[in-house]
Amino acid sequence: MAKADRLVMEKPAPGEIAETDAKVNSNAGERVEETPFEALASICSVLVIGLFILTFLAQNFVIPSGSMEKTLLVGDHLLVDRITLAPTASWMPLVHYREPKRGDIVVFLKPGNPDMFLVKRLIGVPGDHIHLRNGVVILNGVAQNEPKAALWPGDTYYPYIDDFPSVSPTEANDVTEEWAVDLPNHIQGNDLVVPPGMFFMMGDHRHNSLDSRFWGFVPRANIVGRPLFNYWSFKTPDDQMDKTGIGDRISWMGHVVLHFFTDTRWKRTLHMVN
Repeated sequence: MAKADRLVMEKPAPGEIAETDAKVNSNAGERVEETPFEALASICSVLVIGLFILTFLAQNFVIPSGSMEKTLLVGDHLLVDRITLAPTASWMPLVHYREPKRGDIVVFLKPGNPDMFLVKRLIGVPGDHIHLRNGVVILNGVAQNEPKAALWPGDTYYPYIDDFPSVSPTEANDVTEEWAVDLPNHIQGNDLVVPPGMFFMMGDHRHNSLDSRFWGFVPRANIVGRPLFNYWSFKTPDDQMDKTGIGDRISWMGHVVLHFFTDTRWKRTLHMVN
């Protein structure tokens, strides 16, 4: 009968054990140095991932004006979701998409100015009939209860703003020429009718907002995303974003460093936007 195969572990001689241990200890003490190419590859990987996130998934925005007060304040830093309201993409079937809806706060590219991002509240979707009476939005015949968009104490009545669109745009300042010409094409009776593929936006601070009343509808393709939360808020003058000089920027950076703890609005940190 043939002998069964056995795994035999050969026992090394004492001298061999000492030599092996010496090699192991020597290797353990060696430090593996990262080559410049490997370091560059690691940095590039981080940058690519970060660029992908900031381009396709989320993006940082800073509020430069008071048009959305008191929902959003000048100096609020927002993280914006760029996926949910994006046009459906077949290459990302597991991602949840939805159409923009009334009441959403959205970030979008200003019509006629593709380099300018704006943030407003979505008031009207395609097919909606809209008009204002004494500052109150009448949507499809129903007066809207908008506690976040109530008139501020001391606000003056402005006919074009508060009774839109019954007052001619020629009686208001800041209305674009294109909108002044196009506006009559969308009026039925007392209402402005939102056309297909378009949305009507307004700021929550209605008397301090240049919005769809002044430059028209926002195309679906212009909608970038929706703010998720305010990750940092710092007390900022209303005109700070208009100061673009190098000296102004350096001065402001110094101000932020010196007053970071005292001028940060800590209660707004990680504040959800709605």
